[in-house]
Amino acid sequence: MRVLVITQGEYGKRMLQNLHRHAPANWDVSEWQAPPDLPMVMDYPEDYLPKSLPACDLILALGENPAVAELIPEVAKLTVARSVIAPVDRSEWLPKGLARQLETWLKGMGVSAVFPKPLCSLTETTYNVRRYSVDYSDELIAEFARHFGRPRFRVDVDPARKIIVSAKVERDAVCGCARYIAEGLTGISVEEAEFQAGMLHHHYPCLAAMGIDNDFGDTLMHVSGNISKEEVKSQVAPYVTVQYLTPQGRVETSAFGDPNAKSGRGQGAD
Repeated sequence: MRVLVITQGEYGKRMLQNLHRHAPANWDVSEWQAPPDLPMVMDYPEDYLPKSLPACDLILALGENPAVAELIPEVAKLTVARSVIAPVDRSEWLPKGLARQLETWLKGMGVSAVFPKPLCSLTETTYNVRRYSVDYSDELIAEFARHFGRPRFRVDVDPARKIIVSAKVERDAVCGCARYIAEGLTGISVEEAEFQAGMLHHHYPCLAAMGIDNDFGDTLMHVSGNISKEEVKSQVAPYVTVQYLTPQGRVETSAFGDPNAKSGRGQGAD
């Protein structure tokens, strides 16, 4: 698969570096660095593009300015791309209205597009989280998401000691955060694993926005962190001891109100 990554600053560069390190050997990953000072209004978007770009199947648009989104249709024409991933890790970089407009433009060109918010919510069939989850069907985007998107781990636990002995990444986040989390989980008790996954996520650090997002009522950084925590939690759940607390002074009773009665109808009952 041929992937063209549009970068504009450190956000995109960091993800591109992770793709270069860990993308499948049969992928061809190239870069186009968009101008850093694009105007907000472009009458002729093609004036801001190079005369040629490498042909590709999939565009990963990691711009840090809404104007980059306006260039994507022209980039798709130049590269003959069939699919686009335009993540929303910061709403100010790709506002909701512009994303809808971009989707319409690309659909008119016969180009599939997804807008994962955050990028690490992307799977082979869906993107986004909670009630905002969106289904999609596109072979190229799904192929990308098999390797990069919503973190997926395989955690091995010593059941006797309830310690994580190894954690492997089955699907990395595009930024590489999942690999960092996996490395930090080895030797951690299953009781602490979910919390430590969240701490490791923040220490990486996450590239998503720290301002409150209107859709989630939370920061996209926290939404991203919860994705990783939930995945780790599901992996160690069979080994975690669930404790139930009984309020002081409370006496457990049977259905008949007798604290000494056994379950069932009791002795002598016919």
